[in-house]
Amino acid sequence: MVTNPPQGKQWVMPYLSYSDADAAITFLCKAFGFEELNRMPMPDGRIGHAELSHNGSVIMLASVYEELGQASPKDLPASHTRMQCYVDDVDAHFEGAKAAGATILSEPEDQFYGDRMYRAKDVEGHEWFFATHVRDVPMDEMVPPEM
Repeated sequence: MVTNPPQGKQWVMPYLSYSDADAAITFLCKAFGFEELNRMPMPDGRIGHAELSHNGSVIMLASVYEELGQASPKDLPASHTRMQCYVDDVDAHFEGAKAAGATILSEPEDQFYGDRMYRAKDVEGHEWFFATHVRDVPMDEMVPPEM
C-alpha cells in the first residue's frame, strides 16, 4: 500500500546543495555520524540525488546545478542554511566532529531553553547545530541572555 510520505521519510526534509557532493557525503558520515542510504550518480559525474539518515531522520543532498540556480554556501556571501540535529551525547559528538575536521563555531554549552548545544560548519559552509536536551524549561521561564 502506498503511504504519504513514503515509509522512512518525514514530512519535511532538508535538501542541501554541494559543489563536491561526494566529499560532502564522506564528511557528513565521518564527522557528524550520518549513514548513507543511497546516491544517484549522473553521467556527467555529479550526484543527482543522495539521502543520508541521522537517528531515523533523512536529509537529501545533491551536487550544485548552477543551471537550476543553485549554489554551494562556500560560493555565497553569508551562511544561508542552518540544520538542527539532536544527538544522545553532544559532548562526545562534538569531540568526534572536531577530530574529523569540522569547523567548530562554538563548543558545547548549556542553553537557556534546555539544550546543551554546539555549532559547526561542514566542508562547504552549511551550519549545523547539534544538541542534547538536558532539561525542560517552561516557555514563561525562558530568558535569552543579553547579546
